Amino acid sequence: AAQAAARLHSLGVHTLQLLTQAAACILLFPRFLLTAVMLWLLDFLCIRKKMLMMPTAEEAASASEGPPPDDPPVCVSDSNRMFTLESLKAVWHGQKLDFFKSAHVGSLAPNPEVIQLDGEKRLRILDFARGKRPLILNFGSCT
Repeated sequence: AAQAAARLHSLGVHTLQLLTQAAACILLFPRFLLTAVMLWLLDFLCIRKKMLMMPTAEEAASASEGPPPDDPPVCVSDSNRMFTLESLKAVWHGQKLDFFKSAHVGSLAPNPEVIQLDGEKRLRILDFARGKRPLILNFGSCT
């Protein structure tokens, strides 16, 4: 009976996680689409500007007498574009991370568990706060 209850609880937890992920996808999809359209427009406008600014054959011939242009030749490839599958994946992942974060402006600070250097004692970060003295966390490096 205890094993069946544990399985039922596990199933409930997994169902809740799945529903949370589905709700997040539904809520984030319009914002993601807007970002994707903006990246596409940025690419389109930059490529259009480069194509329109390309000199004609006459202009190129007359410009060959003068100094070389500062702009490199027009090269449209995936390496210099914003609207790629990798950038869209990064945007989606970033928006999901932002949606599920535990710290929000105006709300209480998260109070995660920390392990002291001896590895034995576990406390919460806010256990180190003393009275009205501010608690400062430094996540810096010594290198």
